[in-house]
Amino acid sequence: MSYFLGIDVGTGSARAGLFDERGTRVGMGIEPIKLWRPRAGYAQQSSADIWRAVCLATRRAMGEAGINPGDVVGIGIDATCSLVVVDAGGGPVSIDPDGEAEQDVVVWMCHRATAEAQEINAGDYEVLQYVGGQVSPEMQTPKLLWLKRHLPEAWAQAKHFFDLPDYLTWRCTGDTTRSLCSTVCKWTYLGHRESSGWDRRYFESIGLGDLADEGCARIGTRGQPMAQPLGEGLTPAAAADLGLNPGTAVGVSIIDAHAGGVGLLGGGEKDSEAGGFDRSLALIGGTSSCHMAVSPRERFVPGVWGPYYSAMIPGFWLNEGGQSATGALVDRIVFGHASSSEAKALADQAGVSVYELLNDRLSDLAQGKSIDDLTRDLHVDPDFHGNRSPHADPTLHGTITRLRLEQSLDDLTLLYLATMHAVAY
Repeated sequence: MSYFLGIDVGTGSARAGLFDERGTRVGMGIEPIKLWRPRAGYAQQSSADIWRAVCLATRRAMGEAGINPGDVVGIGIDATCSLVVVDAGGGPVSIDPDGEAEQDVVVWMCHRATAEAQEINAGDYEVLQYVGGQVSPEMQTPKLLWLKRHLPEAWAQAKHFFDLPDYLTWRCTGDTTRSLCSTVCKWTYLGHRESSGWDRRYFESIGLGDLADEGCARIGTRGQPMAQPLGEGLTPAAAADLGLNPGTAVGVSIIDAHAGGVGLLGGGEKDSEAGGFDRSLALIGGTSSCHMAVSPRERFVPGVWGPYYSAMIPGFWLNEGGQSATGALVDRIVFGHASSSEAKALADQAGVSVYELLNDRLSDLAQGKSIDDLTRDLHVDPDFHGNRSPHADPTLHGTITRLRLEQSLDDLTLLYLATMHAVAY
C-alpha cells in the first residue's frame, strides 16, 4: 500500500500526518515551534526552528506508522502565511529590530507594518480591488516595505522572500515555484491574468520598484495551483533530514486555513447552479479564524478579502473573511486571568483540559437554566488584534463591558463564556 504525508505548520506547532490510500491516518507527530514577541505588535519566528519541528514531527509520524520510507509516495504541505527572509544559501536574514540572527520570519499576525499598509491604502491601485479594497498589515507587501525602510541591510542581503508554505516546499525540493494560494491571497499577485500576475506599476508606486527591476526574482517568477508536482521531488539533503527517500513527490503548497477550506468545500460534487458552492461556507478556526466561500464568478465585497482566483480551489474565485484573534483571544482571556493557575491546577487534577473544566463549571453555575443567561450583561468586543472583516481596520482594539473587581474562578468562567459568545457572533 502507498502512503501520503501531510505537513501542517500552524502558529504554535508543526504537525505531520501519514495517511493510507483510503484516507485513514496511520501515524501522527507534533512538535512545538518558538514564537518571539520583542515589542508590542511584533511576532517573529525562525525558519530553522520551524524546519527542525517539521522533521521531528515527520519522524514521529513515520515511527508511529511503522512503515518504510519507500512506501511514502507523496507529500503535501500547508503553513501559516508568514514572511520568510533568507540569503542565497538559504541562511537566515534577521528581521528582528535588535538583530537576533536566527529570527528570519515575520509571523502572519505581526502588525509592525500597519503604517505602511495605511500608506498603501491611500493610493488608487488596481490590486486593492482584489483584497476587499485595502491591504492588511498581515499581508506581505506592507511587510516588505517596512523591511526595506527599517532594515535596509537585511533588504540588501535577502535573496529570497518566501511565504512560509513556499519556503517549506523550496526547502524540500529546491524549486522556487510559488503557490497561487500564497501569492494571490497575500502578495497582491493577480492570478487571473494570462501573463505575469505581478503589477509593476503598483510596486513602483509604493516604493518597491526594485523588485520589479529584478524581474521579481526574489518574490517568485512562477506561480502554480496547489498540489502540482515540484522539481524532482525531495532533495537528498531534505530526505535525510525528514527520514524519507530522495525523489519523493512534493506538491505545491497552500496556506493552512485554506487547506482546511479544500477539505470542507472541495470534497465531493458541488453544482454551483443548484446551490453547491454558492450556498456553502467553510469556517476554519485556530489562532485566528477564516470564513471562506468560493464561486465560479468574482465577487467584490468591501471589507472582505478577495476575490482571489484559483487561490484555494483551482478555477474558482475565493472570498475570505474572519478575525485576526480567535483562539489567541480565548487564550489571552483565560490564561491572563488571576485565577488561571487555579483553573489549571484543578484541570490537571481532574485529568481534563482547562476548557473542559470551565465548560463543566458553566453547567454548574447555570443550575439547570440557560447558560446564555449567565452573561446577559457581560460583553466582549473581540477586536483585540484589530478587525479583519467586515471593518478591515487593524487599529481597532478590544473592550469588555460590565467588569467587576472580583477575580475568582467563577469570574473567569463567566468571562470565558462571554468571550466564546463574542467569537461566535
